[in-house]
Amino acid sequence: MIERYTLPEMGAIWSDQYKFQTWLDVEVAVCEAQAELGYIPREAVAEIKAKANFEIERILEIEREVKHDVIAFLTNVNEYVGDAGRYIHLGMTSSDVLDTALSLQIVASMDLVMKKLEDCIQAIRYQAQQHRDTVMIGRSHGIHAEPITFGFKLAGWLAEMMRNRDRLIALKKGIAVGQISGAVGTYANIDPQIEALTCQKLSLEPDPASTQVISRDRHADLMNGLALICASMERFAVEIRNLQRTDVLEVEEYFSKGQKGSSAMPHKRNPIRTERLTGMARLVRGYAVAAVENVALWHERDISHSSVERVAFPDAFILTHFMLNETTDLVKHLLVHTKNMTRNMNLYGGVVFSQRVLLALIGKGMKREDAYAIVQTCAMSEWNVEGGNFRARIEENAQVTEVLSADEIADCFEAKHHLKNLDQVYQRLGI
Repeated sequence: MIERYTLPEMGAIWSDQYKFQTWLDVEVAVCEAQAELGYIPREAVAEIKAKANFEIERILEIEREVKHDVIAFLTNVNEYVGDAGRYIHLGMTSSDVLDTALSLQIVASMDLVMKKLEDCIQAIRYQAQQHRDTVMIGRSHGIHAEPITFGFKLAGWLAEMMRNRDRLIALKKGIAVGQISGAVGTYANIDPQIEALTCQKLSLEPDPASTQVISRDRHADLMNGLALICASMERFAVEIRNLQRTDVLEVEEYFSKGQKGSSAMPHKRNPIRTERLTGMARLVRGYAVAAVENVALWHERDISHSSVERVAFPDAFILTHFMLNETTDLVKHLLVHTKNMTRNMNLYGGVVFSQRVLLALIGKGMKREDAYAIVQTCAMSEWNVEGGNFRARIEENAQVTEVLSADEIADCFEAKHHLKNLDQVYQRLGI
């Protein structure tokens, strides 16, 4: 499933071809900066740009011997460039290439995630508009509470995804940094101006204080941002799964013609897409933990982070990208069963309007403790009773009818009281 939806876009960014190309882009940009500042001949840069190339299989062949990926890459590039290749990588260390190129991969990936995130936001916004007045029961602890609308539930999802968008924008600024500072980051063998010029060419900002690596707090921050996006989608998925339960059936994943739910039970319509989203979110959270553990490197650098990132970043971005695509499609085609929402809200004869009755009694001067006892007794007598009718029990209670008229009691059971201020929420979100 991941390959089908994401590899043509996101997967390509994390391929060997793209990775080595970004390494070459960094090396060429450094050479250009070196020439502009007079450190190497401009003619050499022209020759490097004209001849520089690489072959993945050859790089891997050299790496098997030298056991060093950047040296293998440079050796292969120099096989194409020839004599001018001596100007490549001057004063640099491997992490100057690796970390700066990684930033380029991450930025490109974030652009794709941002596009999918925006699509998801718009899908949720549309459904929130469509169901602005679709009344349903709100639940706390999984138990019926008071009326809301399905549009209001979706408004909460929308607000959360908009926050994720804001986080992603800030995170992109924090990760779009490069370093060309040499061994242990002291610029001992390379001019800091070369770093500034190189980063400018690559649309990055220089890391103000790199060691021999860009500090991994930036990468941990990013990974936690991806984990939060996925956690949001998991929250939506879990909600849909709960609402799709047979005994609830207020919302349901779209079930296509010819789709099968079970190899054994022909009647099944399982929430497979939302279950898949739940599982994938767990993976991305795990990568966030690993990214935080990558922050504590030895001294000015070690490579304990490298093996983690070779797995974590491609997987996390591909998973996030795929999950956003799935969530967008899921929301667009969500089945909403309004009749079941009405049925469920009116279980036990409007027991969910108990607070309105309580407040009406208090408003007539009854002590809160006394009013609560009366209303709770009526509610509990109808709870989990076949044909239970809380409203009927209230209407026949002498202590209630002594202070509330029939019209006042009827007014307590109007859902409009619970929805009257929701317009403020919709307006804040532009729904």
